[in-house]
Amino acid sequence: MEIVLNILLYNQKNILIIVYVPGKKYSEIVFPILSPNPATNKAAHFLKYPLYVGGNRGRRQIYPDGSKRNNTVYNASATGKVSKITRKEKGGYQVTIDNPSDGRQVVDFVPLVPKLLVLEGKFIKADQSLMNNPNVGGFGQENAKIVLQDPLRVQGILLFLASIILAQIFLVLKKKQFEKVQLVEMNF
Repeated sequence: MEIVLNILLYNQKNILIIVYVPGKKYSEIVFPILSPNPATNKAAHFLKYPLYVGGNRGRRQIYPDGSKRNNTVYNASATGKVSKITRKEKGGYQVTIDNPSDGRQVVDFVPLVPKLLVLEGKFIKADQSLMNNPNVGGFGQENAKIVLQDPLRVQGILLFLASIILAQIFLVLKKKQFEKVQLVEMNF
């Protein structure tokens, strides 16, 4: 099944939003940028233009009623020793924690996850993660500078650098010639 990039264009020319793309396939997106022509557009100038790009990839982590989704990290609700980990029939795990300070047992439910981080018999602290983080999302940003360069300026700088290189070569050759003349005059 091919998923097409959904691109939303706003009234402003400099805002581009891409939504609902799979992260594995679109881990990197290339944006083609058309540069303005200062010869035809008098508002454009040969300058450095900053470019800021931000993207948020991920999913919401709580339901509107406040309960957690299965793509958020579940933490231990108490400090103690993990006495029992039971796999539920409908999926997920039931982690029983014995609290040595007051002698009560706390039961935490963890949905079906790729990897539990706790083992039976291990001591855990309150708010310690019971599972790995399944949320592969995150916020990424990049800023760069785009230089709008006049082609005549680039050709001019190349000619200038070529003339400097030639001048340096001729100076070295002249120095070698002068050294040879001095060497011949000393032999008389």
